[in-house]
Amino acid sequence: MIGVTHSGSFKDTERFLKRMSRRQQFPSLDTYGQRGVDALANATPKDTRETSKRWRYVIEQDHKGITISWYNDNEEQNVPIVILIQYGHATGTGGYVQGRDFINPVMQPLFDQIAYEIWKKVTR
Repeated sequence: MIGVTHSGSFKDTERFLKRMSRRQQFPSLDTYGQRGVDALANATPKDTRETSKRWRYVIEQDHKGITISWYNDNEEQNVPIVILIQYGHATGTGGYVQGRDFINPVMQPLFDQIAYEIWKKVTR
């Protein structure tokens, strides 16, 4: 036979779960969203000023968790300009413009910081 005993209360656990359900556990996500926008805007090549000004973020919560997504709304003929800058593209004259990986180097430190902060909050 297996038995389980405990002493004390589950008050801290219940409080944590209530905060999680109301998204109060991670109020700094808006801060990280804006930091991502700022980092992306600063890293976007300056010869594309319109693209650097068009970054935004969205925070979504569903039954699986919380997601921060960053978007750039600068398009030309329904083509996202930021994708052309990041990955490169062919030109109309048969040439090719090499892509510049400017997104990953600025976002990875932010992702690491978010993961660290959330881990600290969950494990305290």
